[in-house]
Amino acid sequence: MENNLQTVIHETKRLLRAAMSGPVSASMREQGLQYKLNFGVDQPRLLTISEEVRTIAEENNCNLASLAIELWKEDIRESKILAAILMPTDAFDQELAEVWVEQIRYAEEAQALTMHLLVREPYAADFAFQMVSSERSLNRLVAWLLFGRLFSQKKSLSQRDSDELLDHISTELHDDKADMELRRTALNTLNKFMDLGTTEETLGMRILNSLN
Repeated sequence: MENNLQTVIHETKRLLRAAMSGPVSASMREQGLQYKLNFGVDQPRLLTISEEVRTIAEENNCNLASLAIELWKEDIRESKILAAILMPTDAFDQELAEVWVEQIRYAEEAQALTMHLLVREPYAADFAFQMVSSERSLNRLVAWLLFGRLFSQKKSLSQRDSDELLDHISTELHDDKADMELRRTALNTLNKFMDLGTTEETLGMRILNSLN
C-alpha cells in the first residue's frame, strides 16, 4: 500500500511539472509566497489535475484520505491545494481540520481549504465560530471565508449566534491594526449576512454606520 501511495504522489508531481508556469511561479515568489516548490499552476488547471489524480489513485488502489494527508505535508503550493480538493469529507474530522488550519501559511491555502472541504462538513458552522475567536489572523480568515460561504448557501443563525458573530465582525472591522485582507473578508462576510433577510440587514447596517 505504501508503494502505491508513493507511486500516486510521484505521478501527481509529474502532472504538476508538466503544467508548470515559470513566470507565474516567479510572480508568486515576488508576492511573498515562499514554498520549497511552486509550479505556478492556476486553480482551474488544478481541478483538472485532481480528476486525473483520482483516476491514478483508483488504478493503484490508493486511499484518497491517505493521499491527501501526504500531499498536505509537502511544502509545495499545488500539493496543499490538491489535498483540500481530494480529501473525502467523511475522512476529515474536526480534529484534523484544526491541525490543517493551524498549518496554513497563506490566504490561498485558507481559501482552498474552505471552498473545497470545510464548507461541505456538517460541523462547518461550529468550526467557524471556533476559528473566529482565535488570536491567529489566518484562523480568523478561515472563519470569515467559511461564514461567507455558508451565508451564500442561505445558512441562517439563531439570534444568539447572530449577536455573537456580529460582535466578532465589529471587533475585526474596528481594528485598525488588522490585516487589510482580513478586514475586507470580514466586511464581505457581513454583506452576505445582510443578504439573508431584513432582520440581518438591519443588524448589519448598525455595524456599517458605526464605521463612518
